[in-house]
Amino acid sequence: MTYAIEAEGLVKRYGDKVALAGIDLRARTGTVLGVLGPNGAGKTTAVRILATLQSPDEGSASVGGFDVRRQAAKVRELIGLTGQYASVDEQLTGTQNLVMMGRLLGLPRDRARARAAELLDRFGLTEAGGRKAGGYSGGMRRRLDLAASLVSSPRVLFLDEPTTGLDPHARNELWQVVRDLVADGVTVLLTTQYLEEADQLADDILLIDGGRVAASGTPDELKATAGGHRLEVRPLHERDTEKIVTIMGGLTVPVHDLAEAPALLRKLDDAGIVLAEHALRLPSLDDVFLSLTGASK
Repeated sequence: MTYAIEAEGLVKRYGDKVALAGIDLRARTGTVLGVLGPNGAGKTTAVRILATLQSPDEGSASVGGFDVRRQAAKVRELIGLTGQYASVDEQLTGTQNLVMMGRLLGLPRDRARARAAELLDRFGLTEAGGRKAGGYSGGMRRRLDLAASLVSSPRVLFLDEPTTGLDPHARNELWQVVRDLVADGVTVLLTTQYLEEADQLADDILLIDGGRVAASGTPDELKATAGGHRLEVRPLHERDTEKIVTIMGGLTVPVHDLAEAPALLRKLDDAGIVLAEHALRLPSLDDVFLSLTGASK
């Protein structure tokens, strides 16, 4: 199996604080690795090490087969990075931001302009390209920021909580951009606190807590660790809540045999209870997160 990103035993300390306590991670080429964890878990520190912005105190890491310490220049040729907040120059237009990035990367002026036009079109920003970025909406700024990270056509992209502060519409737009990039063969390492985001995008997930790996696997594998199916019901009338608890044991109960769910619903119907809604579902990543970290999002 080919890995675009590999790390083993990464340790990073800031004085007495241990940000990473020996994590291992691997991202398969052309997939999305979602790195989850609460604030202060060490997600951004891991990204900064993999992107050659910091050096680990212990351990090793490679991107595209190049060591992040000994071959940092080679790694930088392969990667793009978008942080938690848009880093575009608000006094420049969208086009000027991208042309400037191209020139900083050594592209000739004509090629930089052509690449800027390509990316503005790809991100639906062509009409806004002549306007100052300071007048863009939050979602447009994030798209421009992501476009800037793609000027060099990276094969590995680090997205550090890229949808922070975005409304649902802008977040969905960015999700589609990530899907399109992966379809083109780009490997993405995505850090996020939004569990729905990881569920939507990630092929594999690494859950970090306190600088250590708490769990890893595919979304379905991690959900399986939180138990089987669950039946959730909500009564139309609040007065029936106590009856439901008496019959089922709660408004949300584990279901070990799928035949149990219709049997429980028949019991509620026989008791004259009208439900506003009911659902049989597998545990969510929220359930996994809570069961492994004991923390809320």
